Amino acid sequence: MAELDPDFLAILRCPLSRAPLVQDGDWLVSTDPETRRRYRIDDGIPVLLVEEGEEMPEEEWRRVVGSEQSPA
Repeated sequence: MAELDPDFLAILRCPLSRAPLVQDGDWLVSTDPETRRRYRIDDGIPVLLVEEGEEMPEEEWRRVVGSEQSPA
């Protein structure tokens, strides 16, 4: 699993909700709590197609997105 360049990741958005994405291993996870979508990364290339994404269970989504948020 290779980390995406932070500048590249900063411009990527969920194709469904347009929310920012965070990387979780070989997945990009939407920060939108309504859709909770994730999209795979194949050989370093994000597959940002709605039909290729999947909805995450809420608990798993909270674990991923919560770990990316810094305390205020």
